[in-house]
Amino acid sequence: MSIGLDATADSGLGTKIAAGAGGLVLLVAVLAAGAGAGIASLLGGGATTPSSTATGQIPAAMLTLYQEAATTCPGLPWTVLAAIGTVESDNGTSTLPGVKSGENAAGAMGPLQMLGTTFAAYARPVPPGGADPPSPYDPTDAVYAAARDLCANGAANGANLSASVFAYNHSQSYVAEVLTLASSYSQTQAQTVAAGTAGGIAVDWALAQVGTPYIWGGETPGVGFDCSGLVQAAYKVAGITLPRVAQDQYDATITLAPGDPIQPGDLMFFGQSTSDVTHVGIYIGGGQMVDAPHTGGDVRVEATPTTPGATWGADVLVGMSNPVA
Repeated sequence: MSIGLDATADSGLGTKIAAGAGGLVLLVAVLAAGAGAGIASLLGGGATTPSSTATGQIPAAMLTLYQEAATTCPGLPWTVLAAIGTVESDNGTSTLPGVKSGENAAGAMGPLQMLGTTFAAYARPVPPGGADPPSPYDPTDAVYAAARDLCANGAANGANLSASVFAYNHSQSYVAEVLTLASSYSQTQAQTVAAGTAGGIAVDWALAQVGTPYIWGGETPGVGFDCSGLVQAAYKVAGITLPRVAQDQYDATITLAPGDPIQPGDLMFFGQSTSDVTHVGIYIGGGQMVDAPHTGGDVRVEATPTTPGATWGADVLVGMSNPVA
């Protein structure tokens, strides 16, 4: 439930123990130090397949809503939305006060248990199929508003997923509950298609570095990476030795031929030409890659073209390669 920083609330399905700003700092530090792989398993946006746990717990219509709403925020896994919906109201099936009408004791409403002021802040534009005027009890309106709330508070581009969930309900135990449940709801495309392979290992390791600062020449987990340093380090963990800089990585790997399907773990190269490669990322599926973007940024998940020659900011996608081939 989206509540104030110092509030303590008894949500629809469980007591959420509130924490202050110091708790958020501690939580983020703990996650960064020891739970990166858990966060990594959530990332990948729409590039996830619902697990049997998800399909067994979530009504089909709500599952579709979570998946569709998450696409409005690149980097937000639908599994996190789904986990919040499950924790808050059993995906709208709970008969507790405030889910279908009225409010609970903390003033929260609807299947995503949002305060009226919070819902109003994120309810527009009205999503496809939503009520007009928006209603916190309408599942479509509620799920899309929750996605916007999470996106505005750190989920965008996978920048700080744990902080976005903490902002939704200021409780360390709530964050842990949601992220643990979310991790049971899907596998990333890399895990599904390439589990145990070098590409799958590299993807999962690189995703665990999300939030690490960009440092030119950086190649150290927890300290900093540049784009090619992240790629080299990820594939070193997977047992593959790659050159250090993006141009050399392009030259040393086999470029995918036209029509070859791109797979999680493949490398995405950007620049002005094949002899002027200036950036590289690792494809994770679903039209997204993980990369260390630029000075002032952090390792993140972001959208990528998959057609060579397509523009990407001021650069073009000059080619893609499979470093394992």
